[in-house]
Amino acid sequence: MTFIVLLTACSGGPGASGTATASSTAGSSTGSSAGSPSTTASGTPVEIPSLSAEPSAEPSDSALQAFGCTFPIHGDGTMPRAQLTDVRVATHDGYDRIVFEFANGVPELTISQATPPLLADASGMELNVDGTAFLQILMHGGTKQTDAGGSSYTGSTDFTPGFDQLVELIEGGDFEAVNTWYAGLNANGCARAFTLSNPSRIVVDVQR
Repeated sequence: MTFIVLLTACSGGPGASGTATASSTAGSSTGSSAGSPSTTASGTPVEIPSLSAEPSAEPSDSALQAFGCTFPIHGDGTMPRAQLTDVRVATHDGYDRIVFEFANGVPELTISQATPPLLADASGMELNVDGTAFLQILMHGGTKQTDAGGSSYTGSTDFTPGFDQLVELIEGGDFEAVNTWYAGLNANGCARAFTLSNPSRIVVDVQR
């Protein structure tokens, strides 16, 4: 999956299941009513390479692209429907990490800055999310709902780790194979996103 960052204005500077510490690994809608992204697109798209890794392997920081203060971040999916199997959060030296794991490839991804009210999809009810700045993580074709009517992920949908930057991660909805999450942050800042394989993962890092 190749990530495209659309260059935008960004205020502020840089900065498993369950909550992990700095030693944790990366084992790490269309039509969505959730939230209201606040971006100003300009400039030329910049390609961000995806990474491949063995199960539970964590790439070194030197192998990762630099953080960028430009939104939205967009990545194409590898599957029309990717089943969510796990969600994890962790804190590392200089950044906090969110990991979404899937059974079979990754969905299309869009990460945007969001401005309250942050709304649940598809109820439209306002969500109470801790933080002073927010990211909306939309995964088009990503879902925990199975064709048989069950769920491929039964873990937490509301993480409150209280890290230096990431203070809350909450699911905003899983409707018509569009999975929405909100990251509540202590301040506007920079981020990066990439994918890992074996197993399939989307990784979102927010810089402190």
